[in-house]
Amino acid sequence: MKPRRRLRLSGLLVAAAAVLVAGSTTATASAQNTSPGVDEIVHSPNMRQIANLPKEGPFATQEAFNSDIAFTKNHAIVGNYDGFTIYDIRKPHKPRVVSQVLCPGGQNDVSVSGDLLFLSTDYARTNDSCTSEPSVASDPNAWEGIKVFDISDLANPEYVASVRTDCGSHTHTMVPDQQRESVYLYVSSYSPAANLPNCQPPHDKISIVEVPTKHPERAAVVATPVLFPDGGNPGGPNPDGTNRSATTGCHDLTAYPEKNLLAGACMGDGVLFDLSDKLNPRVIDRVQDNVNFAFWHSATFNNSGTKVVYTDELGGGGLPTCNATFGPNRGADGIYDITGRGDDRKLEFRSYYKLPRHQTENENCVAHNGSLIPVKGRDIMVQAWYQGGISVWDFTDSANPKEIGYWERGPLSDTQRITGGSWSAYYYNGHIYSSDIQKGFDVLAINDWRTAPAKSVRYDEFNAQTQPSYGRG
Repeated sequence: MKPRRRLRLSGLLVAAAAVLVAGSTTATASAQNTSPGVDEIVHSPNMRQIANLPKEGPFATQEAFNSDIAFTKNHAIVGNYDGFTIYDIRKPHKPRVVSQVLCPGGQNDVSVSGDLLFLSTDYARTNDSCTSEPSVASDPNAWEGIKVFDISDLANPEYVASVRTDCGSHTHTMVPDQQRESVYLYVSSYSPAANLPNCQPPHDKISIVEVPTKHPERAAVVATPVLFPDGGNPGGPNPDGTNRSATTGCHDLTAYPEKNLLAGACMGDGVLFDLSDKLNPRVIDRVQDNVNFAFWHSATFNNSGTKVVYTDELGGGGLPTCNATFGPNRGADGIYDITGRGDDRKLEFRSYYKLPRHQTENENCVAHNGSLIPVKGRDIMVQAWYQGGISVWDFTDSANPKEIGYWERGPLSDTQRITGGSWSAYYYNGHIYSSDIQKGFDVLAINDWRTAPAKSVRYDEFNAQTQPSYGRG
C-alpha cells in the first residue's frame, strides 16, 4: 500500500465506520459519474454481493487493515496488519471463520503452499514473535521479514519459523521448485536509508528465501540477486509536476512458473525476467513510463504469457485519484504486449485502463490487486480499486480494454477521507472474493456469458502472484 518507511495513514483515520449489515441500500447504477452515498452499494446488472463477514475480534478496529488473500482447499486466508483470518468458503453464500491468528506486523501479505503459510512483515518489530511490539527501523535489533506457519490443521495454525530479510518484506511471491522439496519466496522490499542498519542503500536487489517443505524450520535466505546494477529509474518530476518514484527495490513480483517468467513492478521500472534459474532471475527487458506512472505496484500476466498488466499505485493507496483531476491515464493499469522471442522479447506499451467511474474526494481510489478470470481464449481480469470498488474488464484487445462489470460501496464518510475499500479482488473456483480494508470479507457472484466458462476451472490452491495456467489461450 503506502511506500514503506513512511508514516501509516492512521493519523488520517477517524472513528470506525459503520459495518455493512443486511438492509444496506443496494442499487444498480446507470450514470457513470453518479457516486453512491455512504455505505450505498451500486453494481452492474451482472454482478452482485452474496456474502459479507465483517472484521471481528482483535481485527475489528479501523487501524487493522485487511490486506492480501491466498486460497487453499476451498478456504480463503486473508492477511491483516495485525495477523490473518482463515475462512471456510466451501459454501460461498455462507463463509465462516475457521481460525484467526493475532500476529501484528503489517502488511502481513500471505501466500500458501501445501501445509505452509507465509506472512510478510514490513513494519519494524522488537522481535520475530507474534507478541512483539512496534519498534523503529533505525534500531539494529529490530526485526522484519518472513514468518512461516504450519496450517495442516486450518483451525490451529502453528508458527514454525522466521527469516529476517534486508528492508523487511513488503510483499513476497511463492515459487515451488520442480521437485516440490522446497519453495522459494521472492521477497520484495524497498526504500533504504543510511540510518537504517538493516536496510542500507543502494538495495537494488531482492532476497530469495528457501523453505524446505518437510523442514520449514530450516528456512533461510539463499540468494540476493542484484536486479538493477545501474540503479534503475532515478525518479523525479513528471510533466504535470507530480513525482515518480526512484527504483530502490521492487514492490511486487508475479511469477508464471510454467512459462519461466517473472514480472517485476519495481517502483520506477516495469521488468520482465527469465526465471529458468530460480536463484538468478535474469532481466529480459525493462520499461519506464515517465509521463503517467508514479509507482509501479504490481503485475499480472495473461494466460498465454504474451501480455503484462502493470498497475500504478499513484499516491500510495491513500489518495482520491479516480477523478477528473487525475484523468484516465494516471493511477491506472498499463497494458504491455510481450513481443519477440527468447532474449529478444520486449515489453511494448499498448494502452491504459482506468476505472471509468469518478469517485468522491473522500474515497481513496487507485489501481490495486487483481487476478485473471480463467476464460480460455480471452484476457479478462477482476481488480480491486480500494474505495473505487471492484472492476471486471476485458483486455483481449490490448489497445482497447473495456469494463464488463463492476461492484462498489459508497464512501465510508461524506465529510472525511477514511482509508478503506477493496485491497484485493480475486477469482477462485467460481466466485470473486474481496478483502476490504474496513468492511471485511466479501463474496461476489458474476453472471455473464463472457466469464461463464471460468466456472468449470477449479484449483485446490491459488496465489495470485504465482500464476497457474488454465490451458491454451
